[in-house]
Amino acid sequence: MKGFCEKCRDTVEYSVKTVDKEKEIKGKVLKYVGKVAYCNECKEEIFVPEIRDYNLSKLDAAYRESENLIRVADIEKILEKYDIGKRPLSLLLGWGEVTLTRYVDGDTPSKPYSDMLKCILEDKKHYLEILEKNKDSISPIAYRKSKAAVERMSVTTGNEISKLESGVRYLLMQTSEITPLALQKLLYFAQGFQKAFADIFIFEEDCEAWMHGPVYRNIYEKYKCYGFNPIEEKDLSFENINLSEDEKELLDHIILYFGCYSGKVLESMTHLEKPWRVARSGLKDWESSDRIIEKEEISSYFNSVKEKYKMLNLSDIKDYSKDLFNKLYS
Repeated sequence: MKGFCEKCRDTVEYSVKTVDKEKEIKGKVLKYVGKVAYCNECKEEIFVPEIRDYNLSKLDAAYRESENLIRVADIEKILEKYDIGKRPLSLLLGWGEVTLTRYVDGDTPSKPYSDMLKCILEDKKHYLEILEKNKDSISPIAYRKSKAAVERMSVTTGNEISKLESGVRYLLMQTSEITPLALQKLLYFAQGFQKAFADIFIFEEDCEAWMHGPVYRNIYEKYKCYGFNPIEEKDLSFENINLSEDEKELLDHIILYFGCYSGKVLESMTHLEKPWRVARSGLKDWESSDRIIEKEEISSYFNSVKEKYKMLNLSDIKDYSKDLFNKLYS
């Protein structure tokens, strides 16, 4: 890699280092992981346009996270998910026709606009309501294409399964032995940390606050026959898993930092956490319950964990898992 060094007054080879950076915006100090380029000759920092752009994107991400604003990547996911263009979506939402174009190009949305976009990203039913209500504001072709995209989401085929089922399959294939109890807790931790790091839940389904911790009911019904024994699933394949590379990376870290514990230890860990305790408020330890652990509680709690432990990347989850274990057994 080569760039121009002002001190050497020449085009030189340079090296790039990852560094912790911070910047104050509107009275708030934002911390993020950036990069710095150094001249290999004089060792002084040099300006590289690509490095500047990288740092600006990381700063933008840090700002959006601090203000709980949607990311550009997630806006692009909406467009792809619902097979809708930027202009038609703007019109469906009752905005100016170039509003989405500006947001995709990097402009920061206001909080109400951001919240609306997050809502339709996570809730296809809400998007469909908007599409039907405001279909006259877009062309018939745009309406039919987007309606078809929503309908395709409701069709499950051998190659198209839910994120939750995909997460289960991935965890089963990536672990040597996992009991139904442990599986439920790994899914719960994946849900929380995906929201904290990517600002979107990995699973649409809600989990319930059972006396043994968070539980996804459908997954319980599927594997309850195994009791406290490891699950044995045959004919699982990575080809039928509906997960992005980022989501797989998250699950890999959940396996690494929580999969080393037994189901009972993981159960005890979730009992220390606020979302499960809030959902079971007023219940006895032994009482059964189908109360939902609200996604808002999960989001708030795991965002606070990420902030408290100063998590900059997924490997920082390790500190939290170790701390939970020490609280239980130290």
